[in-house]
Amino acid sequence: MAPGKRTRKGKVVTKTKEGERTDEAENERETARLKKTHTDDSAPAVYDGEIICEVVKYDSSPLPRRYYDLDTTEPISFSLKSLEELQSWSPTDADKFNVASVPLASRQPPLCSSQHRTLVCHDFMGGYVEDRFIQGAEAETVYTFYHWQYIDIFVYFSHHMVTVPPVCWTNAAHRHGVSILGTFITEWTDGATICESFLESESSLHSIANKLVEIALYYGFNGWLINIENQLSETAVKNLPTFLQYLTDQMHQAVPGSLILWYDSVLETGKLQWQNELNSQNMVFFNSCDGIFTNYNWTEEHLKRMISQAARRLSDIYVGVDVFARGDVVGGKFDTHKSLKLIRQYNLSAAIFAPGWVYECNDKKQFRQTQSKFWSMLYDYLPTHSVAVLPFVTSFCQGFGKCFYLNGKAQSVKSWFNLSAQEVQPLFFDQLLDIPNNCLLRTWCSPDDAWNGGSSLLIEGVIPGSQDSVNVRLFSLQVPAPPRIFISFVYKLDPSSKVKVAVQLMTSDAPLCNFKDISSVVPAKKSVSSLMPECLSEDDPIVKEFTQNCGMWSNEGWILKCYLVELKDCWLQDIFINISQVGSRNDEVRFVSRIGEIKVLDAAHLSEVHPSVTNLSLLDVVWRQGVGFSDGDTVQLYFNGTFCWQYSSVAAYFKIYWRLVHGSKSQAHSGEEVEKCATLIGRAYATVYRVIELPVPKAQNDGSGWMEFLVEPVSKEGFIVDKSKWGKLRLNYSMPPCNLDSQADC
Repeated sequence: MAPGKRTRKGKVVTKTKEGERTDEAENERETARLKKTHTDDSAPAVYDGEIICEVVKYDSSPLPRRYYDLDTTEPISFSLKSLEELQSWSPTDADKFNVASVPLASRQPPLCSSQHRTLVCHDFMGGYVEDRFIQGAEAETVYTFYHWQYIDIFVYFSHHMVTVPPVCWTNAAHRHGVSILGTFITEWTDGATICESFLESESSLHSIANKLVEIALYYGFNGWLINIENQLSETAVKNLPTFLQYLTDQMHQAVPGSLILWYDSVLETGKLQWQNELNSQNMVFFNSCDGIFTNYNWTEEHLKRMISQAARRLSDIYVGVDVFARGDVVGGKFDTHKSLKLIRQYNLSAAIFAPGWVYECNDKKQFRQTQSKFWSMLYDYLPTHSVAVLPFVTSFCQGFGKCFYLNGKAQSVKSWFNLSAQEVQPLFFDQLLDIPNNCLLRTWCSPDDAWNGGSSLLIEGVIPGSQDSVNVRLFSLQVPAPPRIFISFVYKLDPSSKVKVAVQLMTSDAPLCNFKDISSVVPAKKSVSSLMPECLSEDDPIVKEFTQNCGMWSNEGWILKCYLVELKDCWLQDIFINISQVGSRNDEVRFVSRIGEIKVLDAAHLSEVHPSVTNLSLLDVVWRQGVGFSDGDTVQLYFNGTFCWQYSSVAAYFKIYWRLVHGSKSQAHSGEEVEKCATLIGRAYATVYRVIELPVPKAQNDGSGWMEFLVEPVSKEGFIVDKSKWGKLRLNYSMPPCNLDSQADC
């Protein structure tokens, strides 16, 4: 890194002169001396955390360019750009950052039984933009996606040979029950050379297929889109179906429910010629994998021909729709719904390509409004699915915002982006109610205020004079209900509002149910019941236990309601918000309600014992020094290092703190006291976190500095964990002995 270069975080970092570096052997001797001293004499047994000693060195960063931003040492997601990189891939410690921490959520209906599937192919500005920063980025405007319950498959696409989805996209997709695929692509002359190499024999194609399976299995995504956009020789095209079939079989075995899709490009003769349909010239590839993604320049005649070609596998034909509307297309941009309407008329699946058009080609500051307009025009043609999981917890965070909130208070006031923080999104809609004057009911997420994360849900509408209330369907769960359900609900209303807000549930008899999609529930001889539970008082013991578990409770104008529901042999179907008039019925009541959080928990788990963070360790330490911003002259020492740990349960996330300490003696603090004297430096959505450019005091030659790092798990229910269960590590760092020639610089 060049001296004086401004990093992405805004600090000025400089390297030391070569002559200031201490001999490596001397560093090792000094480290050994410190370890002996502080292990034997200074580390009393009462301290239950790890103690590590480090000598400050200013060596060039040893971190590999593939995995880290070399300016800041931040971990980044990456692609593989050559056959050699693919063949030599094997996981390292650095790869842990890019492993998905969220398993694929259960859903109704399962993908395998879904008809009229919807695939989204994310072709956005070449890929790997702000989303490549695994621990998040600071960004004023950013493209993201949050209409997950309307789609079934998400493909992360770029023009690199092997596109590994950034882990934040995998986490967000999985949280919503959506499968995510990477891309294997070869193009033009270089692509032809690659194909001739790996398709020359059965052993070579097996080798490449095995690597693709290993990569998907290790990083935790669900398959591949195979896109061969170059001419193939007779030998290569003859072996291509074998490659597809072998890859499909191996993926299915390694990752149940995984998918291999083929892009409409090469013909069975080896000629590159897009067909815009499934036909006899590309059928051999379709028959060798899980489906085909067609090119975009189709007409209704193409659709008619396809339903006769594959009548038994219509849902495996993903008809491509280019949102940019390039070429001769039925509809794109804000006319994309025209293409979707025609595709659904023929009972085919759809592949929506490059919906990032709403961001790239429109006012970026109006992104949310443009996104809402685009997707609301497609709702009629998008069968939806539920997220069938308990505990169910969402604060409607979309993975970005202008501030970051915790329990209603802004923890930081700066723009941020991290899709791993995105929580389950509701069923968005702009709906004309069947009442006089066509009153509108809308839901959308707002970054102006939030309970947790970066946004909350706004519900705006009208209660007409002819009705007492309106019901807003936010979620479909479709899960067997435990005997006792605890529900918490956080919301805000304008003090002058003339409405009240409550949670309403839809339940049904558990043993008999049959779902096509969550917009059409077939009640097979079962009763569907609407349930308005009674709100518990603030003094109820279970409410007190719940608020204590959540910690740091403050209302900031937010209202908390809690419910306890006892059920027997029930299926929990839908979550509604009921908004009703207060007092006598008026002609018309307009309202805006801000929903901060909804939790649906098994009441039996409110008192669950949480495990401890164990085996906290420190890797890949990099020290840097540079000029600080306070006076433009003081040399500041910066610490960079990777912390890894183990946690035997599922956590929603981990908070990472640091503080300066004096020596290695243990100090007893309550969790609240720790938060007051320690600084929160980040959140981890996996059991690994890299501290970046942390400014620390420069230790003196005749002494040393001490820092403590703390890892606090937050349970999947959003409950705090006792401080005794946190991970703790103390770092003793000292400057190396100075050479006499450079004493002044020391």
